[in-house]
Amino acid sequence: MAAYPDNRLIVALDVPNALSGLELAQRLGQQVGFYKIGLGMLTGGGLALANELKAEHGKRIFLDMKLFDIGATVEAAVRGLAQFDLDFLTVHGDPHVVRAACEGASGRETKILAVTILTSLDRVDLDAGLMLAGDIPDLVCTRAARAFEAGADGVIASPQEAALIRALPEAEGKLIVTPGVRPDGSSLGDQKRVATPASAIKAGADHIVVGRPIWAARDPAAAAAQILASLP
Repeated sequence: MAAYPDNRLIVALDVPNALSGLELAQRLGQQVGFYKIGLGMLTGGGLALANELKAEHGKRIFLDMKLFDIGATVEAAVRGLAQFDLDFLTVHGDPHVVRAACEGASGRETKILAVTILTSLDRVDLDAGLMLAGDIPDLVCTRAARAFEAGADGVIASPQEAALIRALPEAEGKLIVTPGVRPDGSSLGDQKRVATPASAIKAGADHIVVGRPIWAARDPAAAAAQILASLP
């Protein structure tokens, strides 16, 4: 087992509470060094778990809050969260939200990642939500470029758009983090725009986020090892 984990893999701790999350992290051991904690665990001790994994176990933490509100509220929320110096924090990619979040994170280590279009959505979903007409890849690229211009350190986008975003002039030096990653043979779950771990990295992603195929596996450590072995 490698002494230094390959932090391109971020494991989503999509489990009910902090105790379950800590147990999973312990099962994965030194093999995994980066974890995502999202809204689903917020009332189950998610923030406490994030701090424990960071401070006591040396893990990197992606806090996936997808904040969206008026600028002053986003700035205040990010300022409060950024005091813990967690590694990544997500906000929705609207420029006013990104600008406020960057202001709130000023002087801290936390990187602001902007959500482009959720990987669980397709064009039918966007139509139902009265979103701008157009192909999803084009919309994602436009939102990514505007988020970068507003100061985002990176974006969240599906693997299917990673290469297009990487080619943007505005993306130079920026991070691309891709959920919607499924190893061959895995169930898609609630994801619609997916790719394998290797293809996501080849397309230009800096980090891939994998949840269910690892935490639902009979042997999560073996599942993580198999994914890591597949990365180019």
